[in-house]
Amino acid sequence: MCLILFAWQHDKVFPLVLAANRDEFYRRPALPLARWRDDPAILGGRDLHAGGGWLACHADGRFAAVTNTRRASLPRLGAKSRGWMIADYLRGRLGPAEYGAQLVGSEYGGFNLLLGDRRALYFLSNCDEAGLRRLAPGIYGLSNDTLETPWPKVVRGKAAFAAALTTLPAPESFFDLLADHTPAADDDLPSSGVPLEWERALSPIFIATPDYGTRASTLLLGRREGGFRMLERSFRPGGSWLEDAVEETG
Repeated sequence: MCLILFAWQHDKVFPLVLAANRDEFYRRPALPLARWRDDPAILGGRDLHAGGGWLACHADGRFAAVTNTRRASLPRLGAKSRGWMIADYLRGRLGPAEYGAQLVGSEYGGFNLLLGDRRALYFLSNCDEAGLRRLAPGIYGLSNDTLETPWPKVVRGKAAFAAALTTLPAPESFFDLLADHTPAADDDLPSSGVPLEWERALSPIFIATPDYGTRASTLLLGRREGGFRMLERSFRPGGSWLEDAVEETG
């Protein structure tokens, strides 16, 4: 997943509002939003290549999301699939602080990880010396650098996301912002270690290239009284609509 916009303890009805695009190679097999067959208490998409996930929630109130990192200066890190952190956290019984504290980040490729429950939300990256940190209430943006790095898609997305929050619980404004194909100007592009042609292709909120692009747009709403509502829109290669899905926990 390459863009996560989220509001924590900002809305009185929905203390968690998270809108995200998962960007991946189209050839990598995955399942759309559903209850996991091996653990129906978990909702989310499923990576069939390594068996993990990218954004998921549990009926007990825990949730997690991950992005990879894209920086030329990063050291070589471990080879474990990042998605396994999502599965491991939600299948276990540890809270977000306890799980994050015992995680060995060097075993995985570069990652940004959100770990939460009904009471707290934490951010952890193995590419950020700050370590595990509890997030204050607010509106945040995360792409493939560390939290709040002002890449054009993050800045543009946060502004649209803040406006969409005023339309809750309607989902349309969130899916509209996640479908934004507008590329960044060359002068605003980050320097993340990929060729200029790829920086351009990866700069929109919604990515569509012949081989790689936005596979799913997801809206996750956590209710004050408990339970989640998750909505997902998935796409074919090239960015054409495939299907919508909606799931809820009690």
